[in-house]
Amino acid sequence: MQFKSQAAAKPYFVAAIGLFVGQILFGLIMGLQYVVGDFLFPAIPFNVARMVHTNLLIVWLLFGFMGGAYYLVPEESETELYSPKLARAMFWVFLVAGALTILSYLAMPYARLAELSGNNIVQTMGREFLEQPLPTKAGIVVVALAFLFNITMTVLRGRKTAISSILLLGLWGLAIFFLFSFYNPSNLVLDKYYWWWVVHLWVEGVWELILGALLAFVLIKVTGVDREVIEKWLYVIITLTLITGIVGTGHHYYWIGTPEYWQWWGSVFSALEPIPFFAMTVFAFNMVNRRRREHPNRAATLWALGTGVMSFLGAGIWGFLHTLAPVNYYTHGTQITAAHGHMAFYGAYVMVVLTIISYAMPILRGRPCNSPRAQVVEMWSFWLMTISMVFITLFLTAAGILQVWLQRVSDTPLPFMVVQEKIGLFYWMREWTGVVFLVGLVVYVASFFIKGDERPA
Repeated sequence: MQFKSQAAAKPYFVAAIGLFVGQILFGLIMGLQYVVGDFLFPAIPFNVARMVHTNLLIVWLLFGFMGGAYYLVPEESETELYSPKLARAMFWVFLVAGALTILSYLAMPYARLAELSGNNIVQTMGREFLEQPLPTKAGIVVVALAFLFNITMTVLRGRKTAISSILLLGLWGLAIFFLFSFYNPSNLVLDKYYWWWVVHLWVEGVWELILGALLAFVLIKVTGVDREVIEKWLYVIITLTLITGIVGTGHHYYWIGTPEYWQWWGSVFSALEPIPFFAMTVFAFNMVNRRRREHPNRAATLWALGTGVMSFLGAGIWGFLHTLAPVNYYTHGTQITAAHGHMAFYGAYVMVVLTIISYAMPILRGRPCNSPRAQVVEMWSFWLMTISMVFITLFLTAAGILQVWLQRVSDTPLPFMVVQEKIGLFYWMREWTGVVFLVGLVVYVASFFIKGDERPA
């Protein structure tokens, strides 16, 4: 059953993909600056390219989550969206605020931006991933509250399902934990302690609930498996996620001045974090194997399966590689961390947003799915992006292992910049695989413009 107000999701999906392209372009700029230090300097310094790259990642994923919620919730609740007009208005507020913030990063020195945006009144700027000026942070809160009001009212007046309830829990958690971005204590240990309440409890906590809900929704649609079966799996996965993810925050507390017991708590519970991702992988493949019908949207099914596998590899396996305190002592802050971050974000969040877009966008455009020819092109994009991300991760892992050895373990440790020069080959290989990733993303976008006969649902 389709609802007219689900169309509110469409601009969010379009904006998400557009910003995704921007994120990858700035990632390539930054990757080239690793090996050609003065590339685009002083127009786009490395610190600015990095801010834009990471901020675009966060913003486009939020657009994707909001679009996914606007599509999913009316269908799950079996009622129209509470206020489609509010959804459209907040889209433009969020898009304009995000665009102005990125332009301000590029147009002026960060210190000048802080001065102009009232950072002397409430000091919130200057922290990694939370660099947004105060007006942007306040705007994000307004957009989030309006979005949550819209979604919550829709759920309250319609059918209640496990999927919509878990999605709501994740979205409310996202908004609540973002409020800690306004708390910037002068004590550096305290600052870092609560900074992780945003960064970690987003990506290894409440975001995983959003991931689980979106993935379960798509699997119900493409497999026809009984809702009760999928919801039981979902409850198990989110329970494991919350237990391991919340206490697992401790693996960020090892070396920042917190009590020593965090080394045990962080090591034990973060070592258990791969379990929910493994369960998610088994869940996805199990549901597809038990499917009652062959859904015509084979591309969306491929993305759903890929989400389980890649999130397990990136967030689970690569997270576990350096999460134990005795190992993290040597690997902390090296390219091993970057390897984990790239594959984890791609596998867990990029792929689930692409999954819901792949499933929903054709329907929003008036067809059950893209044409077989378009789907073949889209599946090529899946493999181009996924294989290139695997190689990006492997090259960064190799660079990280060599970095640890030369800089931290060797009997004659070398200075940081000397080591960076020695691992430059891996940075070049990472850059070229990043170009392949961009090609895959362009192919993904192009697949939606390929015409052909759609098969009936």
